[in-house]
Amino acid sequence: MEVPARPVSRRGLLKGAAVAAGAAAVGIGTTGTAAAADASVTATAPDGSTAITMSLTGGVLTWSAKRRGATVIDTSALGLELDDGTTLGRSGTVITNYQHWTVDNTWTPVYGRNATVHDWYQEMRWNLRDTATLINFGVQIRAYPSGVAFRYVLLDKGTATVADELTTFVFPDGTLVYSARDEDTYNPVAPDSIPSTGTAGTDTGPLTDLPLTATYASGGLIACVCESSRVNFPRLMLSSVSGQPDALAAHLMEHTARGSGTVQTASTVTTPFATPWRAVVTGSTHAELVDNAELVLNLAPAGAPADTSWIKPGKVFRCNLTTADGTAGVDFAAARGLQYIEYDAGWYGPEGSTTDATGPIDAIDLPSVISYATGKGIGVILYVNRIALTSPDSLFARYRSWGVAGVKLGFINDGTQAMTNQITGWAKTAAAHSLLIDMHDDVRPFGYERTYPNWISLEGVRGNEHFPTASHNVTLPFARNIGGPMDYTICYGQSRDRTTNAHQMAMAAVYYQPLNFLYWYDSPSKYANTANWPGLPWFDAIPTTWDESRTLDGSIGRYVAVARRNGTTWYLGAMTDESARTLSLPLSFLADGTWTATVYADGTPGTYPYQTPVVKSTRTVTSATVLGVAMAPAGGQAVVLKPN
Repeated sequence: MEVPARPVSRRGLLKGAAVAAGAAAVGIGTTGTAAAADASVTATAPDGSTAITMSLTGGVLTWSAKRRGATVIDTSALGLELDDGTTLGRSGTVITNYQHWTVDNTWTPVYGRNATVHDWYQEMRWNLRDTATLINFGVQIRAYPSGVAFRYVLLDKGTATVADELTTFVFPDGTLVYSARDEDTYNPVAPDSIPSTGTAGTDTGPLTDLPLTATYASGGLIACVCESSRVNFPRLMLSSVSGQPDALAAHLMEHTARGSGTVQTASTVTTPFATPWRAVVTGSTHAELVDNAELVLNLAPAGAPADTSWIKPGKVFRCNLTTADGTAGVDFAAARGLQYIEYDAGWYGPEGSTTDATGPIDAIDLPSVISYATGKGIGVILYVNRIALTSPDSLFARYRSWGVAGVKLGFINDGTQAMTNQITGWAKTAAAHSLLIDMHDDVRPFGYERTYPNWISLEGVRGNEHFPTASHNVTLPFARNIGGPMDYTICYGQSRDRTTNAHQMAMAAVYYQPLNFLYWYDSPSKYANTANWPGLPWFDAIPTTWDESRTLDGSIGRYVAVARRNGTTWYLGAMTDESARTLSLPLSFLADGTWTATVYADGTPGTYPYQTPVVKSTRTVTSATVLGVAMAPAGGQAVVLKPN
């Protein structure tokens, strides 16, 4: 990716004696070899909350980060390794130029957690030279109120082959990191205790996927390492470092996540080239971290198509694989306020062996289902396994000609440079054909829903259809969901749930998932007697994207409470782990006047959590009300707040 020119003020004068000395030694704007000089520069968020420092000491680059004076990342390494063994930033580095500026913008996403996003940061840039090879490169650092970020830039025109990234993340003593790989559950461990995983055909070692959340011995401080703007580059994992108990090191993936595809030990790029941003989203409290997740979006390139009217987030019902089930699904969606139905694996034949996804099985009259759905304002989404994506342009064109609204891609590989290019290429091709796209399995977020907002969701998580623990569910808002949209199917009314129905209901407000699959593994007939299902009106009404979002309380792996507004109505979801819990939640975010709160709460706990009934009640509240939210073990609460 070429580094874009910026219409901003640039200052070539270096501030501070050390930086000034470095500039004098190099001679800004000149050529030739210069002596290294020690220097340090800090980008500070405009509100003073966060800071990221980049230092050059004896020709070696390092970085560190703080939030409100507390150390988030201690002194850590910076650098890149090229395929010929050249290391940039590890020795003999000199500064050739320095720039800095402050940006204060507000932009409007096509959809999101909030109607507008504040892009407010200070940036510092060093242009650098490796004295041994005369290669010119740079490091850009940014500080936002929501966290910090940095990336590398290869400045010389031509090509370069990157073999590795030498970045480390050194945490303060006592830090725990929430490690998970390949859609496994999150496991809080010391940085040097990430379990070794992998096979002969995958990246092997003490590796963890991103997003990676860290909690600190000091208390409320929390951080989440993410990546953004990954283009033509491999996916980043992090690895424990032998002999460094508090450190994690960057690992650029060489294999696809699940072991099929060409191995790439290095990535060749056209230069100038900017690597993906390495972002550390931070919060002084766990709740604040959730509200700072838009940092990942701010770092991604804008790129919405001129016409986005066809990009419509919404709720989805998965149908069984017959014509009758499709039309029944359409009727159910129309009656229950859903926007889409979906035919999943098997609609064109056995997905593991069928490479032709251009026509349905005999049991499905797809044209009639699509026509029926269109007549009722319901879109149709089709699942496609990756082995049937040999000609995505022609396949997506065919689907669009049928009137299909979107595609859900299954068993998608991620990891290598080639896989990144394939994934972003699919999103671009789908956009060209006005199709929504949802990518499943171990695909990891990197902010590209801003660039291609038709890329409406992705999985990359231990899914709810595995019926995980409540503790897992209340970890995700502070971990995986920080990185971006999360397709996490809601399993309301399932006897395999290890949580209460109110817990499942609350997910629709707690998680950010603009494409939300509901009533998983069910048929419309199950809900024919609505008296048995008091949660239905909640799912009927709740949207999937928001004008305003506020996290009211939370602690990773223990509990969470989030309120989100769409129009004048607020939807509040709260969830707890296996412990019963009562939260006291001030409703100070409400506007003046009285409001009606419709509360869906846990009733008397059953023998198993899924047997705990949902009890519906109403009350009048104001902005002065402190709402007591009582939750059963593995329970939750869902509240609709409407102005009177």
